[in-house]
Amino acid sequence: MDTTASFPRLDHDAATALVRQAWGLDVTDIRDLGSNEDQNLLVTLADGRRVLLKVSHPGIAPAALDAQHAAVARLSARGIGALLPAPWPALDGGTAVPLAAPERPAHARVLDFLDGTPPGGARRLPSGLAASLGAVAGRVVAGLEGWSHEGLSGGGPWDLREVSAVVAEAVPLLDAGERDRVAVAMARADAALAPLADALPVQPIHGDLTEDNVVLAADGALAGVIDLGDLGVSWRVAELAIALCALLHRGDAAMSDVLAAAAAFDREAPLTEPELRALWPLVVRRAAVLVAAGARVRAEDPGNAYAEARRLLEARMLETALRWASGEAELLLRDALGRVPAVDWTGARPLIDLGSAAVIDLSVTSAVHDSGAWLEPYRPMGVLAAARDGAGAAVTRYGEHRLDVQAGQGYAPRSYALAIEGVVEGGTVLSAPSDGWVEEARGAVRLTCDAGPAILLTGATALVEGRVAAGDPLARVRDNGIVGVQASAVADAWPPARVTAGHEDAWRRLCPDPSVLLGRKPAVASSPDEPGLLAARTQAFAPVQEHYYEAPPRIERGWRHHLIDVRGRGYLDMVNNVAILGHGEPRIADAVERQLRLLNTNSRFHYGAVVELSEALAARAPAGLDTVLLVNSGSEAVDLALRMVRAATGRADVLALTEAYHGWTVGADAVSTSLGDNPHALATRPDWVHLLDAPNAYRGRHRGPDAGRYLEDALERLEELDSAGVSLAGLIAEPIFGNGGGILLPDGYLAGLASAVRERGGLVVSDEVQVSYGRLGEHFWGFDQQGVVPDVSAVAKAMGNGHPLGAVITTRAIAEAFAVEGSFFSSAGGSPVSCVVGSTVLRVLDQDGLQENARVVGALLADGLRSLARRHPALGAVHGMGLYLGVEVVAGGPDAPDPVAAREICEDLLTEGVIVQPTGDHKNVLKIKPPLTIDAAAVRRFLGALGRVMELREARAAL
Repeated sequence: MDTTASFPRLDHDAATALVRQAWGLDVTDIRDLGSNEDQNLLVTLADGRRVLLKVSHPGIAPAALDAQHAAVARLSARGIGALLPAPWPALDGGTAVPLAAPERPAHARVLDFLDGTPPGGARRLPSGLAASLGAVAGRVVAGLEGWSHEGLSGGGPWDLREVSAVVAEAVPLLDAGERDRVAVAMARADAALAPLADALPVQPIHGDLTEDNVVLAADGALAGVIDLGDLGVSWRVAELAIALCALLHRGDAAMSDVLAAAAAFDREAPLTEPELRALWPLVVRRAAVLVAAGARVRAEDPGNAYAEARRLLEARMLETALRWASGEAELLLRDALGRVPAVDWTGARPLIDLGSAAVIDLSVTSAVHDSGAWLEPYRPMGVLAAARDGAGAAVTRYGEHRLDVQAGQGYAPRSYALAIEGVVEGGTVLSAPSDGWVEEARGAVRLTCDAGPAILLTGATALVEGRVAAGDPLARVRDNGIVGVQASAVADAWPPARVTAGHEDAWRRLCPDPSVLLGRKPAVASSPDEPGLLAARTQAFAPVQEHYYEAPPRIERGWRHHLIDVRGRGYLDMVNNVAILGHGEPRIADAVERQLRLLNTNSRFHYGAVVELSEALAARAPAGLDTVLLVNSGSEAVDLALRMVRAATGRADVLALTEAYHGWTVGADAVSTSLGDNPHALATRPDWVHLLDAPNAYRGRHRGPDAGRYLEDALERLEELDSAGVSLAGLIAEPIFGNGGGILLPDGYLAGLASAVRERGGLVVSDEVQVSYGRLGEHFWGFDQQGVVPDVSAVAKAMGNGHPLGAVITTRAIAEAFAVEGSFFSSAGGSPVSCVVGSTVLRVLDQDGLQENARVVGALLADGLRSLARRHPALGAVHGMGLYLGVEVVAGGPDAPDPVAAREICEDLLTEGVIVQPTGDHKNVLKIKPPLTIDAAAVRRFLGALGRVMELREARAAL
């Protein structure tokens, strides 16, 4: 990399003149394309053809350009020339035209422009593209094998044999975190490569055959390789390492693409054993040099927008490369290439007979993890120790996705167990299953069996080193009585005892079930089948009942603000306002269990629980709202509230707002106008429903300081209804727009509107289903924020912390007026169990200070979101208060809501371990309404995840 300030970047007029004078071509249009070092210009000719004008950096010698052209000719002769850009001869017969410069010339060339679309750092590669990249890379190195050219260089800054100098020069330009990561990467890679370097074949390679240097056809297939600027001599396997590294900006999920690309390369150019061992260390080294080199380019060319956009992607590559230990990645690559020997335990003796031992369940749904016990460090070891202290021996399960404290950290945990732990008496002697060689290293005893596989023991001390015969004493279990047993099909490997979820089939081949070594039948824990379960859901559960995400994780456990999938991955729940106390609350579980053992019936019977809950609700309501009716859900509560105001007034007509959601029953749906839930809502309201424009101060008719005019509009609408002879039964409104994403009403709006409705003899219904119970922090009830006391309040969701429970709170007079419609009854509303749940929720809210937590942590969250919105234009505004917030996702401002970006952001957040979903009429508002248990650490984790997602989106969009 030889950047200089004298690089003569051409403006469009100069480029047009150059193409006309040197190549005799007439130009009608020129557009800049990105590049790290060169200048690339897309040129449209007068005859409609398009070519690439490439101005190479002054550090590139003419002989190197000739070598690129010769390589294209060489590869064309071997059948892949159609994928490569050939040079156009200039008028003087040459292919590279020198450009004058103060110090030394650069050279311009006109090349074929390969039609197609660059991947542009897409969130996901089209299906099959990774394999195509690997295959083309393999064909290129196979085609260049045995070829040479005087313009070929080796040992340059991008040669993976010689990158240490680039890294050393860039160290002063790196921040402290980058320096540490690059240092770790280089040290790890250098140590692994040192014994292999001399055995790695050297030849000409493309040097940068990545998704950045290809274009795709309309169907997503690879259509061309667009740049040979890094052509040179290096290790042959470096070609593949460079291609694989470029995939890693997509995080851990990219490993599937990595394996597909490596397998395809190997089919075209089979890797030698040293190359296979060197591959991942070279991927790590490539990621390190990209980070280092990028820092230098930005320092020397601060205006290089392309290099700035690459910065975050390259940092992600390094982060991902380091997360996979070299030995772990090598094993997966071996499996992908079909180089894992089969394991046959025939004739093997058991280390110890644990055939009758009890089985310890450490899976996600095991009771040992209840009440958040999984968050305790070393919890599994504690469970094993408890088993040791009990009677008899015990074993854990192979192939089990286990839950432990890692699930609460935000990254993909090492949850998949490749080892079995045996709980035996301390000092127990283990016998050799077969003839082999014993060594003790890395805290483990390894027996390399003569038949091929290795057996790894942890928690034991070798009784012999060197040769051992089947049946001989092999090792002694240490005093704690816990021994880990693991098999490795690759005899000299040291695989981890637990790995991240994914690639389970490969790991079962690499580290087969060691049950037979413990005198047990193989019994791999069943792997969760999310796609299969999703298909079954679609078949039996009406698809109109939508699910989150394209490929939803299967969630089977929750604790407070954490959700856990069946593979042991933890997610921050930022959307579940139903579980206001959080998931798995033991005080509710205990109360429900106790009550179910006593009685559960309906409220026509007489018992204390219904009185306790009703009194508690009335005590929290404003004076006058002293009478409670209990129901099953928010929809039922709203429906009942509407019936009550119509009965109490003797009128039918109701005033409602657009952009509002109130429920799914016939009555609640009648006043629901959210287009996000029903695209036909506005055209299908019954004639007894009269609508006001939503007072949306961000996107509506009146914005910002003009939002007060919404009340004027509403009062005018009431006068129109008066003139039309409409007598209103009442008004129903959310005091904060819930499905709109927490949009606050303009100050004084609801109070003024309520007053006007009451002047006309109508009643006011506040839909508190989503925004009550202290979620707003400053206020227990949503209507408090607007300074209004409604006549009827509909409550649900938080009331039962997920249990079906709702309520209508009103005045005695209105409740008695409702009696004209006869008696009221709800089968489960007011049942003993439901009432116990409701009373427990209120008690825990107070005991744990959760309303105050909503105020304090909500302010921290809102401040962080506003800070992100200032840095990322796509985040247009932050709505709400407390722990009911919404973030607009826009493509330029309030009038350009961006539902596609909102959905993609939510999908990307899922990979970061965060659950958020879009809402609003345009499905472009991120609804953020977590359980009130959320703490400052979880808020920081969420804000960090959203920041990373936004930065990566912007970086990819800039390419």
